[in-house]
Amino acid sequence: TTRVAVAIAAAKRAEAGKRRQWTATMNFEGLDPALAEYVPALHPALDPHLNPSLLQNVELDPEGVALDGIPVPDPVHIMEGMYSELHTVVSEVGVPVSFSHFDLHEEMLWVGNHGGHATSFFGPALERYSSFQVHSSDDIRQIQSLENGVLFLTKTNLKYMSRGGLIIFDYLMDESEDMHSLLLTDPTTLLVGGLTNHVIEIDLNTVQETQKYTVEVPGVTIMRQSNRFFFCGHTSGKVSLRDLRTFSVEHEFDAYSGSLSDFDVHGNLLVTCGFSSRMNGLACDRFLKVYDLRMLRAITPLQVHIDPLFLKFIPTYTSRLAIISQTGQCQFCEPTGLANPADIFHVNTVGQLIMSFDVSASKQALVFGDSEGCVHLWADSPEITFNAYSRETDFALPCLVDTLPHLDWNQDLMPLSLIPVPLTTESLLSDWPAANSGPAPRRAPPVDPEILRTMKKVGFIGYAPNPRTKLRNQVPYRLKELDNEFDSFSQVPESPIGREEEPYVYMVAKKYRKVTIKYSKLGLEDFDFKHYNKTLFAGLEPHIPNAYCNCMIQVLYFLEPVRCLVQNHLCQKEFCLSCELGFLFHMLDLSRGDPCQGSNFLRAFRTIPEAAALGLILADSDEATGKVNLGRLIQSWNRFILTQLHQETQEQEGPQAYRGIGSSNFGSSGDSVIGQLFSCEVENCSMCRCGKETVRVSSTLLFTLSYPDSNDKIKDYEFAQILKRSICLEQNTQAWCENCEKYQPTVQTRNIRCLPDVLVINCEVNSSKEAEFWKMQAEYAFKKMMMKKGGMDLSKSREISLGEWNELGIAAGGNTYTSIEELKNIWIPYSIKMKLSKNKELEVYNWDESSEVKHLLLTKKWPISPG
Repeated sequence: TTRVAVAIAAAKRAEAGKRRQWTATMNFEGLDPALAEYVPALHPALDPHLNPSLLQNVELDPEGVALDGIPVPDPVHIMEGMYSELHTVVSEVGVPVSFSHFDLHEEMLWVGNHGGHATSFFGPALERYSSFQVHSSDDIRQIQSLENGVLFLTKTNLKYMSRGGLIIFDYLMDESEDMHSLLLTDPTTLLVGGLTNHVIEIDLNTVQETQKYTVEVPGVTIMRQSNRFFFCGHTSGKVSLRDLRTFSVEHEFDAYSGSLSDFDVHGNLLVTCGFSSRMNGLACDRFLKVYDLRMLRAITPLQVHIDPLFLKFIPTYTSRLAIISQTGQCQFCEPTGLANPADIFHVNTVGQLIMSFDVSASKQALVFGDSEGCVHLWADSPEITFNAYSRETDFALPCLVDTLPHLDWNQDLMPLSLIPVPLTTESLLSDWPAANSGPAPRRAPPVDPEILRTMKKVGFIGYAPNPRTKLRNQVPYRLKELDNEFDSFSQVPESPIGREEEPYVYMVAKKYRKVTIKYSKLGLEDFDFKHYNKTLFAGLEPHIPNAYCNCMIQVLYFLEPVRCLVQNHLCQKEFCLSCELGFLFHMLDLSRGDPCQGSNFLRAFRTIPEAAALGLILADSDEATGKVNLGRLIQSWNRFILTQLHQETQEQEGPQAYRGIGSSNFGSSGDSVIGQLFSCEVENCSMCRCGKETVRVSSTLLFTLSYPDSNDKIKDYEFAQILKRSICLEQNTQAWCENCEKYQPTVQTRNIRCLPDVLVINCEVNSSKEAEFWKMQAEYAFKKMMMKKGGMDLSKSREISLGEWNELGIAAGGNTYTSIEELKNIWIPYSIKMKLSKNKELEVYNWDESSEVKHLLLTKKWPISPG
C-alpha cells in the first residue's frame, strides 16, 4: 500500500506538470495533437492500460481518486555527495523504457520506449517538455543530442528531429539491417552499427552514406571512443579496438564466452560486464573484466555483489564505477579496488526491471528507466544541473489572441502594422525555397533624353540641369515597355534553333559558332580536330578559366617580332608572363594543328597582383553565367599585357629579336622591343583661355577610339576619319593653370611625333550607343557600295563569286565573304594608309591599292548584325 501511495503521489506531481505544459502548449489553434501526446490520469476509468498490480488492496472512489485521504510520505532527505532518488515520473504507462539520455546542450532528459515514442523532461523537476512518435512500431535503441536537434536510432531508421518534434531528416536503411548503436565521431560524422557485418559512416550535412567499414566479428551493439581508439562491443563477448582513421582492428579483447552486456572507457581503463556460458545457457558473470589500454592486456578483474547489466564511469573526485543490475540494485566501487557490499543502493521500481541507465555530463544526476514506463532520477544534491554550461530552453509562447484588439477587415485603410510580428532570424513559413525562386532586381530606367540633350561633358564627367520631370527617388513600375531599348535580341525566332539552351546562336555565322568537344573514354585522342581545322595552325582550348584571352594570344603569336622576342626570353622569375608566353608559342609551333592549352600561362597570369587589381581574373562560374562584359575585359587585358611585356623585357636585356628601321626617343633610350614595336611618342598640349600653353611629351602603347557626340541622327563617317579623330584627340576640360593659379577651362590637343610599327586600337564599344554607331556606319558603307555598283543582283541567300567581289571594289587578296549578310556588316576598310606630312600633321585615308601598309590591330571584335 505504501508503494502504491508513493506511485500515485509521483503521478499526481507528473499530472500537475503535464497540465501546466498543456496550458502553455495547446493555446495555439491548429496544433497537431500528435506533437503533444500526454499520459492520461492514473485512474481505471480513464486509463485502461494501468497495471492492476499497482492498485492491490486500494479502493478508489468512482468519481475520482481521493488523494487527500492517501498518506504521502515526507520528501526524501538527500545527503550531499550521496546519490539518492530525487524524482520519479511516468513516461508512458505499461510501455517499457528502451533508452534514456541526458541532453548535452540543454537541461533536458530524453526517454525513448519500445513503442517508438520519445518524451523529454525539463530540469531536475522533470517537467514534461515535449512528446512525439518517432516510429510507428520499432523501439528506440539509442538517442544522441546535437546542437539543433536530437538523433533517434531504431531498427532500420535514423531520424533527426527538433526538440519540439519536427522532422529535420529521416534516413531509411535497408529492411535487412538491424541497427543497435551509433557514435558521433565529430559534429558532422556519425557511425551506425548493428547485427550486421559492417558499420556505416553517415555525413550529417548531406545525409549520405560516405563509408561502409567491414566488421570481421558481426554484431556491433555498443560503440565508444577515446583519443586513441574506436571501441566496438560485439554480441559474441569481444571488444575490438579500431584505428580512428582507417577503422582497422588494432587489438581485440575476448572478454566473455557468452555475450557482452555493457562496457565503458575512462583514461587508460576499459571495464566490461557480460554473460558467460554455463550449463548450456548464459549466466550473468559477477566479475567485471578490467583492461589496461597502455599495455593492452587484462589486469585483476573486479568482483561485485550484484548481477551487473549496465556500468558507467562517474569520474568526479575519483574514477568511480556505477554498476546496475536489472532488478534495481546499484553499486559504486573503484575499478582497481574491492567492491564493498555497504555501497549497494536500491532503485524503487515496484518490482519492475531496469531497462536503461545514463549519467549526466555534470555527473550530478543518474537516470533509470524501468519496464513499466517510469523514469527515476537520482541526484547527489537537491539543486543539480545536467550540464556545466547549458543554454536556455525555448518554451511555448503564451497565446496572444485574446489580448489583441478586434480588426475589421472590411476597412480598406486598416493598417497591417497593428498585427504584432515577433522578431526572428530564422526563415519564415512564407519564404520560398531557393530552388523555386531567384533574384529579380528591378531594371534601371533609361536616362531622360532631355538630360542627354542638355548635358555638357567636362573630362569624363557629364553635367546637366534637372528637368524636373520626376520626383526625387521616383522610379516607374512599368518597365516592360522599355525592354526593347535594353535588349536588342528580344525577338526570339519561332524556329527550333532559337529555342535551344543558347537561343541567339542562330545570329552567329556557322563557321564562328562554338564547338563543344564530346569526350569519350579515350579523352582528346578520340576527337577528330582535323574535321574542324584542316590547317596547320593550332587553336587554344577554351574550357579552362580565364580563357577569354585566347583570341589576343593568337594575335600576338602571329606578330613575328613579338613571337621571336618572347621565345628568346628567359629569366629567373618564378612567374613571368614573357617566359610562359614563349613556352606557349613554342607549343603552338610544334602542334601542327592540334589544340594546345594555355594553363601555365594563365596560372602565371593569375599570380600577377596588377591583373587581380584590374579585375582581369574571372572565377570559374563568371564566364558560364554570361554576366561578364568580355568586350570591355579583353580591352583591359590588351592594355595590361602590352605594359607587362614591356616591363618584363625591359628589366632584362634579351637578344635583339627585332630592330626597328626608324628610331625614336622612346626606343633609343634602352627601351624594350615591345616599346619599339607598339609605342608612339605623343605630344599633349593644354591651352588655357588666358593664353598660357603647356606641352608635355609622353609615350603610349595603344589608342582608344573616340566617337562623335550625336544626340540626333547618326551621320555618315569613314573609318579613317574616326581613327584620325581618336589619335589626334581634341577635348575641353578643367585643368590647373599656373598663370591664373586656379582651375580654368582648357583645350587639350594630342598630336603624334612618329608612327608606330604596329598600331593597336581599342574600339571601346561598351554600350548600345557605340554598337548602334557601328551598325549605322556599316549600313551607310553598304548603301554607298550598292550605289557605286548599281544593278548587281545581291540576294540574301546567293553566294558572291570572286569576279563580283572585284566588281564591288574589294581587293582580290582581301577577305572573302560568303553571303550578303556578312557584307552588310563591314565598315572597316581592307587597308588604310597613314603618314605624317611635312608639317607633322597626321593624314589617314582608305587605300585600296595593294602596297605595304601599317598593321592594324583591332582588340575588340564586335559582330554588327541587324536587330
